[in-house]
Amino acid sequence: MGVEHSAEDPGPAREPLMVVSVHDVAPATADETARWCADADALGIPVSLLVIPGPWRGMDLAGHEDYAGVLRERAAGGDELVLHGWCHMAGPEGTVVRRAVGRAVARGAAEFAALDEQQAAGRLDRAKAVMDRLGLHTTGFTPPGWLASPAAVRALAGAGFRYTTDHFGVKDLRSGRARRGFALSHRPGGTGERLGSRILQTGAAWAARRRGLVRVALHPDDLHRPGLRDDTLRAIEGALKAGARATTYGAVVDAAAS
Repeated sequence: MGVEHSAEDPGPAREPLMVVSVHDVAPATADETARWCADADALGIPVSLLVIPGPWRGMDLAGHEDYAGVLRERAAGGDELVLHGWCHMAGPEGTVVRRAVGRAVARGAAEFAALDEQQAAGRLDRAKAVMDRLGLHTTGFTPPGWLASPAAVRALAGAGFRYTTDHFGVKDLRSGRARRGFALSHRPGGTGERLGSRILQTGAAWAARRRGLVRVALHPDDLHRPGLRDDTLRAIEGALKAGARATTYGAVVDAAAS
C-alpha cells in the first residue's frame, strides 16, 4: 500500500533537480536572452524561458513573428516556454497594502499580485491568444515578481494551466502538490546586489547537496551589472558539481506526479 503525502509534500526527494529560468523573454530583450541561452548551451543544460507576449519596453511579441520563430526553435531543442504575464507591469488594481508589497518585492512588475479572477482571466486570454497564434505552446505560468493573488491562481487553473510558481516552489494546479525550492536571483543595482550574489552562489550548491530543488533565475538586467553573469555561471556550475540535474519546470511537475 502506498504512503500518502500532503499537498505540500509530494514525498521524499529523489535526485536533486535544478531549473534555470530566463525571465522577461521578449523582443525588447532578445539580445540578453540570447546571451543567457548561449551560456546554457555551453553548459549543456535546458532552460525555462519566461515569455512576455504583450507590450513591454516599447515592443510586443505579436509584432515580431521572427522572434517567435527563435522561441519555437529553442523549444524544439529542449527548452520550455512559460507564460510570464501579459505586460509585466502592475496596474492600479487591489488594496493599498497589496500594491505596496508588489512595488517593494517586484519593483512595479507585480502584474498579477492584486487582480481579481475576472481581471486575471482577461489578461491570460490575451496572452494565450498571442502565444497560440504564434505556435508557442505552454502549460506553465510564472507571475511577474513571483506574485499572484489567490484569485489569479484560480484563474490560471480555470484557463487550463498545469502549474504555477512562486518564490518558494512549483505548484501543480491539478493535484495541488508543491515541490519546494526557493527562487535564487540577483537584485541588480540595488543596495543588496553583492549580498544577493553571494546568497545565489552558496544557496544553489546547498540546495543541491540537500537533494532539493535548485532554482536559478536569470534576468536581462543582470547582464548590465559587472560580475553578475560570472557569479551566476559559478552558481550553476556549483550546483551541477554538487549533483543537481538540470531540467525544466514542466519536467519537475511531471516527476512529482509520477
